[in-house]
Amino acid sequence: MKKRQDFCGRVNRREFLHTVGGGFPALALTGLLSSEGFFKQAFATGSNPLAARPPMTRGKAKSVIFLFMYGGPSHIDTFDYKPTMVGMDGKTIAVKTFGRGGKKNEGRIVEPKWKFRQYGECGKHVSDLFPHVGSCVDDIAFLHSMTADSPIHGSALLMMNSGSLISGHPSLGSWVNYGLGSVNENLPGYVVMLDQSGGPISGAKNWTSGFMPASYQGTVFRSQGSPILNLEHVEGMPATEQRLLIDSLNHLNAGHLSPRFDNTNLSARIASYELAYRMQATAPEAIAVEEESAETKALYGLDRKETEDFGRKCLLARRLVERGTRFIQIYSGGAHNDQNWDAHGDLETNHNLHAGATDLPIAGLLKDLKRRGMLEDTLVVWGGEFGRQPTAEYEKGTGRDHNSYGFTMWMAGGGVKGGISIGQTDELGSMAVENRFHVKHLHATILSLMGLDPNELSFFFSGLDHKLVGVEGAEPIREVMA
Repeated sequence: MKKRQDFCGRVNRREFLHTVGGGFPALALTGLLSSEGFFKQAFATGSNPLAARPPMTRGKAKSVIFLFMYGGPSHIDTFDYKPTMVGMDGKTIAVKTFGRGGKKNEGRIVEPKWKFRQYGECGKHVSDLFPHVGSCVDDIAFLHSMTADSPIHGSALLMMNSGSLISGHPSLGSWVNYGLGSVNENLPGYVVMLDQSGGPISGAKNWTSGFMPASYQGTVFRSQGSPILNLEHVEGMPATEQRLLIDSLNHLNAGHLSPRFDNTNLSARIASYELAYRMQATAPEAIAVEEESAETKALYGLDRKETEDFGRKCLLARRLVERGTRFIQIYSGGAHNDQNWDAHGDLETNHNLHAGATDLPIAGLLKDLKRRGMLEDTLVVWGGEFGRQPTAEYEKGTGRDHNSYGFTMWMAGGGVKGGISIGQTDELGSMAVENRFHVKHLHATILSLMGLDPNELSFFFSGLDHKLVGVEGAEPIREVMA
């Protein structure tokens, strides 16, 4: 036996470092294993990170369809009725605003440009921009006192989509699939459909999985043709040969995976090859909206030029929900101001265009889900990254600046009470004054309706149990929950 050499009358230096050094990783591992997020990440998901898992609590919604009106629709011209503003057009008044033009203490009033009418048994006032959605108000819960942290598109989009102003955090759809998995292994659990004119600012950061494994990120679908480019079978290659090729490629990739280091990008790539192979058979059927009846297509507006594109996406969303996709986000509005809801100049032209393209399809989606018995477990969310000011941004024109102080969003189905309005902005719609709700409260509500506890669902990263609602947590908006 090798004789121990003393160092300072005890053990030698090398043995000291060897013995004590081994304790520090053990200490770190103890802390890591005590993390709830680690247990969920390592054990609850099993070998397939997208395997279906039971909810943490009792939730009524199984899927989410988020209708994202990119650019910021004007709440006071759509669903937030402000009759006292009528007759104030052009008046300069003292009102504090904060938007793209900075902080101001006064502004020129732009009164609502559309008439409001009452709809449904609840008597909800809805603008003439949305007469078809107006016919569905008894199934909708309106949130008139939403607030956000930023009046700038890029950061406000990240906040609405990921709960953080800083990029790199998992998006809402990633959290849903992380918590619940997907019930259909042949289709993505998280699908994003962009506007025909392009995607929003910051692009994929809005549907990223952030520091979660890459398998939880959103998959961008096209509504026509192949849902994903290059998905078709290679001409002249039999399916058996393609299967052997994928197996060989996966085997080689698996050889680069180390049990000591988690390469989520490589793991996600292996999983994506498998999913793409299965989707070659299932995806074409899932997006085959042509198989729907003429009556159903007309319900979504596929027979009209102005509504055909968004209507096709809404109909495709219903078909994906039927087949088990957990989270679907549909964008109205592309990258440029004249192609989205960002009405800085001509409010009427802008909102007539975008509301005209979405009103009928959205109502068609709600009515179709309801008649099929799917609205009970499908949560539909409508809104943008913020609202708009009651005052004009420029000396001339009807355009409104950004408004993160108070704006409207709405929810329907999936355990939501219909025919109600929660919260209130001031008489001009410039800021929320009653039941102020932050974006985090909206996220908490969505997770809760899906059966996930927003204050317990966490993912361990960089020494912290991260949550969609932040480490401080947030309570759901219980007033809208049935």
